[in-house]
Amino acid sequence: MSRHVAIVTDSTAYLPPPMMERHGITAVPLTVVLGDQALQEGTEISARSLALALQKRKPVTTSRPSPETFAQTYRAIAETGATAIVSLHLSSEFSGTFDAAVLAAKDAPVPVRVVDTGMVAMALGFCALAAAETAQAGGSLDEAAAAAEKRAGGTSAYFYVDTLDYLRRGGRIGAAQALLGSALAVKPLLQLEGGRIEPLERVRTASRAIARLEEIVVERAGTSAVDIAVHHLAAPERAAALADRLRDRVLGLADLHVSEVGAVIGAHTGPGLLGVVVSAR
Repeated sequence: MSRHVAIVTDSTAYLPPPMMERHGITAVPLTVVLGDQALQEGTEISARSLALALQKRKPVTTSRPSPETFAQTYRAIAETGATAIVSLHLSSEFSGTFDAAVLAAKDAPVPVRVVDTGMVAMALGFCALAAAETAQAGGSLDEAAAAAEKRAGGTSAYFYVDTLDYLRRGGRIGAAQALLGSALAVKPLLQLEGGRIEPLERVRTASRAIARLEEIVVERAGTSAVDIAVHHLAAPERAAALADRLRDRVLGLADLHVSEVGAVIGAHTGPGLLGVVVSAR
């Protein structure tokens, strides 16, 4: 293999496997702990199995990859002939994945630039794609990392959840905010802001919340060229219908991806999640 800059991300990027293969992107899996079983995201537990476990109120937690897992990944990639690695990960506000990668990078056999994208799901995936495209075009380590950071700066993510309870349990949103949502019987809209999940709006019904989500995405997209990803957990019809409407309404739409989130994000949002990522090209 020729000398090249390789791209590593983690399993929460939720990139389609054919796309990862085409761009030479490696994903390090996070772990979902279901009862007394530790299962790797993407290979050992499906989103559907996770949704069923949540609906049955089984205890579910998540954990980062170990530094040694990252170290093994970096060594394996270096052995293929890579001369440098850009390692792009979900927000450090959500997980210790970034910290584990930083520890492993110190002793890697080639230079590794670890980037906290402040993103998650395809918001992270689009950053990895930007870095990979730059590397494939002959870009340097610095150029590939800069491409990812630029893409992150032009990316927004919005979420609808049926309940804030799962986010509260996982410590991703304050208990007071979760209780307020429950007391008022409202449907929350959330956004990714500063690497954290923050409240955006509260709407009275699910149908109105999803309609408002659509309006926010159309406004955010404007008329410039954008890629969009629609995510869901156990809500495929809802996601497909929203994607169809966005295809008709987003004037600068380049690519649109529809996919179910994996078990790690699903564990913190619960079934019924509907999310949209808008990423400027």
